Amino acid sequence: MFITCLKAKLHCATVTEANLNYMGSITIDESLLEASGILPNEKVQIVNNNNGNRFETYVIVGEKDSGVICLNGAAARLVQPDDKVIIISYGMMTEEEAKDFTPTVVMVGENNKVKEIRGKEIHGQIAD
Repeated sequence: MFITCLKAKLHCATVTEANLNYMGSITIDESLLEASGILPNEKVQIVNNNNGNRFETYVIVGEKDSGVICLNGAAARLVQPDDKVIIISYGMMTEEEAKDFTPTVVMVGENNKVKEIRGKEIHGQIAD
């Protein structure tokens, strides 16, 4: 049996743009994708900490070290520039694989730069 588990996430990235006229997706700085292991065209879930919206889309690579986090198309209606979002990638794996799998949790800092990379989340741990 396969189960769906956290593969990687970008925690508390800041939305830099919302482009309603683009066809769809989320554009993410290539440096953040490399740090997290999230791939171009991969399906991701977006959680908006400012308004509670949760939605799915796919990834487009943004310019490296630009800090870009741009929601495109209809998703642009669910965010505002400066909103804090969590970008989550999931993976399908067997229960045995899941027992030994360590997700990549990228803590995003100022200007959408990598602040820290963690291998797990612990209940009660504050995202500073």
